[in-house]
Amino acid sequence: MLHDLVEQYGPALVFANVLAASLGLPVPAMPTLVLFGAMAAMHPTSIGTQLLPVLVLAVFATLIGDSVWFMAGRLYGGNTLKTLCRLSLSRDTCVKKTERFFGRWGVRVLAVAKFVPGLSIVSIPMAGAMGTTYRAFLSYDAIGAALWATVGLVLGAVFAPQIDMLFAGASRLGKLTAVVVVALLLLYAAYRWYRRRQLIKKLASARISVDQLYQLMLEKAPPIVLFDIRSREKRTLDPFVIPGSIFADERELDQIVAKYPHDHKIVIYCSCPNEISAAWMAKKLTDAGFSDVVPLLGGLDAWRDAGCELEALVEESDRSIDVHIAPKAV
Repeated sequence: MLHDLVEQYGPALVFANVLAASLGLPVPAMPTLVLFGAMAAMHPTSIGTQLLPVLVLAVFATLIGDSVWFMAGRLYGGNTLKTLCRLSLSRDTCVKKTERFFGRWGVRVLAVAKFVPGLSIVSIPMAGAMGTTYRAFLSYDAIGAALWATVGLVLGAVFAPQIDMLFAGASRLGKLTAVVVVALLLLYAAYRWYRRRQLIKKLASARISVDQLYQLMLEKAPPIVLFDIRSREKRTLDPFVIPGSIFADERELDQIVAKYPHDHKIVIYCSCPNEISAAWMAKKLTDAGFSDVVPLLGGLDAWRDAGCELEALVEESDRSIDVHIAPKAV
């Protein structure tokens, strides 16, 4: 029965599955490619003849879905990345790591992005936002898609006997197998979502509002150190900062701990909707001995939405910790 299903609908199923996965839906496509590769190895005269068409369809489906994200990045820039940050079940710091990875390797990263969890869905819209030409995007994305699909099909062919044994055991259990697999996937997603919501809830009270920060900056007491912890790539897309900000990298935590007074008030902001990156760094600095560290509620977007003045980005290796007054816009 499985043989007939794969022979008749296999290419269409692979195309639909890969397209859905590349659009960002929670439907992994690699297992489908592995299964098709295994079936092709076990039935070379029937399903095996469809290997090349399936590879082409997988690449084509990937390019369609990825092009949608590329154009979203081109049209909406950093807002697309903020949307991904909001929807992701991973910490915002994971999104920042992929931004830095793209910033280091550029569009070439698309040739291997499919093999790194989370990298593809962020690097593709970033390629659009950073002004990559569509031709360059298609070239590297096609290489990556072809490598990724080929690996899936080859893995299926190599491990065909083991996969056949798994399906033989699953067939004896009947529909119960599918129910168990779906239930486990749902439980995993629910667990990740629950942990993320609990972290956000736990950190919600330990923040400073835009109005509170603005008032402290007017009063100039106590001394404030204002850290902008956005990635360099995010700052390129949104080249404005809160006046007096110091660029800080959480990967250089030891240098930060050694450089700044532990009794000064430290305010940290980023640009991801849930400020988890800022809250995470605030916790690290607090654990390192700083007495008063808080994330800015709503981050840079909240400051901008409140009508407060922004400063054009100026990269400096060393900025004074004296905070300039940021008058509200009229």
